[in-house]
Amino acid sequence: MYSGDSTRVVHPLFHEEDDGSTPISPLQLIVGEISLTRAISLNEIWHSRLPVAKKSNMQRVRHLCCFGAHFANVFYAVGIWTDPIARRLNGLDILELRRFAIASDAPPNTATRIMRIMRMMIVNKFPHIKKLISYQDCEVHLGTIYAAAGWNPVSVTIPKNGWNTRKRDKSQANSKNKVRWEYDL
Repeated sequence: MYSGDSTRVVHPLFHEEDDGSTPISPLQLIVGEISLTRAISLNEIWHSRLPVAKKSNMQRVRHLCCFGAHFANVFYAVGIWTDPIARRLNGLDILELRRFAIASDAPPNTATRIMRIMRMMIVNKFPHIKKLISYQDCEVHLGTIYAAAGWNPVSVTIPKNGWNTRKRDKSQANSKNKVRWEYDL
């Protein structure tokens, strides 16, 4: 069970010990916008490869939105969207899924459902956005969630010096094999 001060608890002041059970279907999850601070905390708990997300790197953008999916007052998934990191893609009405993490006790197919809901919410919040992108780290993921959500894989050329064309923290992924997935809105 979760204590009232747990990061996963939606409203700590109103959480009770027997507040509900674990969801059995992603249809039970409620998705809504959450603060960047909360999103970063949830990402830190669940992300398989990049648990560290620096707030200063996320908030210095024109577009930012964070989503959390919860059931019975407990979070099960988080997504953080910003302008693209790749400078050549900035200003092209594109939004990048920077972090997407799901709790191990979330129901099957949670990722696909949450991706669809986040996409619909982004269309409402930023009607001028024309495309969504995200990068799959091939060393640890197969891209299944993107394919299931109707995204298209795009061949990405690896720069001579790898992906680190700018100085990055060691906490950032240095995988040489990445696929960019795109979804046209």
